[in-house]
Amino acid sequence: MAMSLLEHLRGELADRDSRALIRRRRTLDTPCGPHAVVDGREMLSFCSNDYLGLAAHPALAAAIAEGTARWGGGSGASHLVSGHYSVHERLEARLAEFTGCERALVFSTGYMVNMGVAAALVGRGDAIFADRLNHASLVDGALLSRAEHHRYAHGDTEALARLLTNSTARRKLIITDSVFSMDGDIAPLTELLALAEAHDAWLLVDDAHGFGVLGPQGRGALAAAGLAHWRLLVVGTLGKAAGLSGAFVAGHADVVEWLMQTMRTYIFTTGSPPALAHALLTAIDLIEHGDALRARLVALQHQLRGALPLRRWQLMPSSTPIQPIKIGDNAAALGAATALWDTGLWVPAIRPPTVPPRTARLRISLSAAHTTGDITRLTDNLLRIEALQ
Repeated sequence: MAMSLLEHLRGELADRDSRALIRRRRTLDTPCGPHAVVDGREMLSFCSNDYLGLAAHPALAAAIAEGTARWGGGSGASHLVSGHYSVHERLEARLAEFTGCERALVFSTGYMVNMGVAAALVGRGDAIFADRLNHASLVDGALLSRAEHHRYAHGDTEALARLLTNSTARRKLIITDSVFSMDGDIAPLTELLALAEAHDAWLLVDDAHGFGVLGPQGRGALAAAGLAHWRLLVVGTLGKAAGLSGAFVAGHADVVEWLMQTMRTYIFTTGSPPALAHALLTAIDLIEHGDALRARLVALQHQLRGALPLRRWQLMPSSTPIQPIKIGDNAAALGAATALWDTGLWVPAIRPPTVPPRTARLRISLSAAHTTGDITRLTDNLLRIEALQ
């Protein structure tokens, strides 16, 4: 008798489990922050992308309440029907100014932006050139565009140049993360823009992990590199350093107008709550005046890296709050995360397909809300567990 659909699924799940690839959710009973109650247990967390420690900031809680009192709950429709409010307009203007762009569009999630931008700019007969370690949302967006999809080795601008030179596509789009979320390194943005100019290509930069953290006043990776150009589009998320939720894409006014007119992920979805837009205006102010938080974050990064003379594991090169430790084997990475969990430290084990095969790792994510004592506790236990494994 043929295997039923349900039996097939159960077999696939069992296979994943045998390869240490099953993911399990944890449930928090406290607001986002380093010290959390997780599955009923007090833990010190190094999981969150709340880089500036704003997610539980009293000013944002007050702004959410104020926004809800002023604007109610939902928006009621898509932005292009009746779901676009004056507070959305103010937020988009603020984001455009903050990132040094002419115009911005606000979305509910970064995944929605990345799923829609590529298809609005290129299609059949065109070509996309993407870093091999780009986020899954950028990969999915490239596939949906139906353009040719060329992937170059991570950060390899020479390989990218060869691909661009050999391409006969009518339109070209280069896509990259700014800060790579599982490695913590930064894309060669200056070289990428130079190649985009030389080959008349668009350059789409997902600055999810750079916005709020890098550059003057946290204006992002492009500002840190001093880059601006009409062919540049920047995507930022508002659920990481900004501490809330949502995303945006910003660029030249005509390009953003084209996106508003053609992006299916913008046209065919309900607008984000105006109360959230109200609170995000406060979040941008906190980021802009958050130099002390960013300085503290850098100090914590230096403390962690200076205290981890690892022997068998590899602390990957990173100058960002993302500090991965490559272990390699899936089960070994999961075992290290479990050992940390047993001591009250919550550090996620990242395994394929999120990272390439045989590169499983611990992904340490630092926040300005951590203390030097938190870092010492983490590094002491990492060194102890590495010695035992």
